[in-house]
Amino acid sequence: MPETPHIVSDVMTHTVVAVGRDAPFKEIVQTMEQWRVSAMPVLEGEGRVIGVVSEADLLPKEEFRDSDPSLFEQRGRLSDIAKAGAVTAGELMSTPAITVHPDATLAQAARIMAVRHVKRLPVVDDVDMLQGIVSRADLLKVFLRSDEDIEEEVRRTVVSYLFPAFSHAIHVNVHEGVVTLRGHISDTSLVSVAVRLVRAIEGVVDVEPRLTGESTTPVDPGSEP
Repeated sequence: MPETPHIVSDVMTHTVVAVGRDAPFKEIVQTMEQWRVSAMPVLEGEGRVIGVVSEADLLPKEEFRDSDPSLFEQRGRLSDIAKAGAVTAGELMSTPAITVHPDATLAQAARIMAVRHVKRLPVVDDVDMLQGIVSRADLLKVFLRSDEDIEEEVRRTVVSYLFPAFSHAIHVNVHEGVVTLRGHISDTSLVSVAVRLVRAIEGVVDVEPRLTGESTTPVDPGSEP
């Protein structure tokens, strides 16, 4: 069976730029500019994540700086108007923080990012202590695997597993992450299984099955002419 998936701790960044609850507005902006980040975890105590402050949390101060919001705007954007008057990370942050655990799979982390519309996730332990941070770019690192590495894993964990008697006759070719399987097998019903297993190997971009053979799926006698 495939040895993957990798988990968040395999790709996360361990050194994290963060601020405390009492960090003032200008310090937050300066820190983001210095480290070229668009969001930071907000910490309390010895490093417990209590929220995240992002550029989106800071922008209302500029948006409402020289304007007087109408009553309609006040009703519809209470959170933004409150942030326009905020001066510390604790007042500005979005809470609770959207986080992920180090042992989550990369697919799970990607799903959280997609559903919650965030670009990065603080990585925390069971008591919300900061362990690192994982970004969209980190999740894409699996696609940096070499074609040779992917080919070796496909042969060892899929071909040998599904087709032990035919593994010598099945050719595996990987180009730019696209895996092509060629050869003759005795049971074509296993092709869909092979495709699913190969696709689950991290770094695989796509799968092109070109396996031929006779299916062992029984024929319903009643359907014969």
